[in-house]
Amino acid sequence: MADAATLMAAMQEKAPLLRRLGYRMRFDLTDLGESVLLDATGSDCTIEQVDETAEADTVLRMSADNLDKLMAGRLSPMLAFSTGRLRIEGSKGVALKLASLLDEE
Repeated sequence: MADAATLMAAMQEKAPLLRRLGYRMRFDLTDLGESVLLDATGSDCTIEQVDETAEADTVLRMSADNLDKLMAGRLSPMLAFSTGRLRIEGSKGVALKLASLLDEE
């Protein structure tokens, strides 16, 4: 099982790509009770562990393993959403933009 630190490291590797997102996205890890904030609003992409009240344009709720698979390209964001493994709160457009960025790899 992936932990928040491992997931943040995987996201940091993709920071040059994720920086193009241009929004704040929070990932709520439902099985760990932790949250990770991806802030791509500035010139740099910052990734940090936050609490579940941190402000974001879009919140994605999923298990740590599903986020690990999503970042590694082993799980399609659309499949995860349609099968209920991913719940989106806020702007669906931002989530779609993230999906298209991850598909570019």
